[in-house]
Amino acid sequence: MPTTLERFTSAAEEFGKKVRQIKDDQWGDPTPCTEWNVRALVNHLVYELRWAVPLLQGTTIADVGDQFENKDLLGEDPEVTWAEAQAAAIAAASAPQALEGSVHLSYGDRAGDYYVAEVTTDLIVHGWDLAKGIRADTSIDDETAAWAYGDLAPKLSGGRMGAFAPEVAVAEGADPASKLIAFTGRDPAWGR
Repeated sequence: MPTTLERFTSAAEEFGKKVRQIKDDQWGDPTPCTEWNVRALVNHLVYELRWAVPLLQGTTIADVGDQFENKDLLGEDPEVTWAEAQAAAIAAASAPQALEGSVHLSYGDRAGDYYVAEVTTDLIVHGWDLAKGIRADTSIDDETAAWAYGDLAPKLSGGRMGAFAPEVAVAEGADPASKLIAFTGRDPAWGR
């Protein structure tokens, strides 16, 4: 069974592979995240990874301030920006005690492991979104999809808090990836 750090590293690397597949004329293309095109989606994930570094180091949200807010973090070379954000976040998560320490989140303090698992699930789901948006391979292996669903479902048991659209119905016996994607309010058949 992979560790949280191994899952996080793998999910970030998989997302990065998709970023490197984006063609110059695809940055404005739509994604299943109706409010984000391809560029905005990648910017969102860079934002997530930029936040991960200070949070995993014990910094509070107030101390980070608004340095990442409402900005185009991708700049002139989104691939390089992604690679830098990915490397920094993996290094922060790999630091001694990062996963055991407390992370100060907007909804309370959580263990670093809990937070990194949450970011990992976000990378997996948004990796599917990005793949759909650029018409790349959207597959998520069954074990990874089942793990992500198992990580996410209890966190949303108290309500979706605006994080996701309502769950989409899928056929009984649907594969784990389709269940995960539908659970997060996305239609697995989007764009077909």
